[in-house]
Amino acid sequence: MELYDAMRTTPATRAFTDEPVDDAVLYRMLDNARFAPNGGNRQGWRVVILRDLATRVRIRELYQLGWREYTEHVRQGLVPFAPRDNGRWTGPAIDLEAARKIPADNEFGDNLEHMPVLLLIVAELGALATVDNGLDRQSIIGGGSIYPFCHNLLLAARNEGLGGVLTSVLMREEPAVRELLGIPDGFAVAGLMALGHPQKVITKLRRDPVEDFTVIDRFDGPTFTA
Repeated sequence: MELYDAMRTTPATRAFTDEPVDDAVLYRMLDNARFAPNGGNRQGWRVVILRDLATRVRIRELYQLGWREYTEHVRQGLVPFAPRDNGRWTGPAIDLEAARKIPADNEFGDNLEHMPVLLLIVAELGALATVDNGLDRQSIIGGGSIYPFCHNLLLAARNEGLGGVLTSVLMREEPAVRELLGIPDGFAVAGLMALGHPQKVITKLRRDPVEDFTVIDRFDGPTFTA
């Protein structure tokens, strides 16, 4: 499909039909997504296709724990795990142990083992040029060499008539995930992606206009308009 149409119609899709995704289609998506931009062309991503039912169930259980923490932030009017001191992380904003004991329904997360395709995206930390390390704020740059690949996968899914979503909630249980899947030291969980045939018709997304987030020369500079 035309690129701009794909960009405007690729939502976070969390509900899928039972129709399976052919391996040839998934391979084609990965084969094209790998051309994503990344620092030094080091291609620090790895993909684990999760098919074993027992493994999927355990991933769902771990996801649910992270979702409980996430949900409690939202209940208290907080952005989950956001750095609160002018971009600096100063520790949890809530009682995480208490949050993990409070059930939090999530139709997507509570059914992870039934997703048509479930992928774990893993980042090789030594391949990421994390040039903002050491700055007095939360580091964000390393993901810039991983997430373009993830978004390429979502665009590829759209091109194949599929839908998908990338979620970061599972990272809350990274040590357990690494042990479960045999992920060695030096690698981190970058995200969990579900793919499949969407239950609902995909329509154009709504986003803020360019004028709301683009300025000229300075952060408080004049608004850029066409």
